[in-house]
Amino acid sequence: MCIALFGGMDRLERHYLEEAAKFGFNLKVFSRSEARISSKIRNVDAMVIFTNKVSHQVKKQAVNMAKAHHIPVFMHHSCGICTLRDCLGCLNIIQGGARNA
Repeated sequence: MCIALFGGMDRLERHYLEEAAKFGFNLKVFSRSEARISSKIRNVDAMVIFTNKVSHQVKKQAVNMAKAHHIPVFMHHSCGICTLRDCLGCLNIIQGGARNA
């Protein structure tokens, strides 16, 4: 499962990636605005947006892309490792439920 993370802190990027790997997820981290971001997130299975560390423009762009492709979005104000861990845990439960259905 591939997840896009928007926002967060540059110094925690390595920790975000390690935490996602513990859950068996591939994580794409976008901690700052990038060109052609919509093409980079087209094939993700879920999005996590840390709203306190991302611009309104990037958030709006990500949410619009998610709606267009029916991608689940988790938005949190906090940008810590524990917040990401909670999101990944929810995705793990959802993914497990989809396999059992």
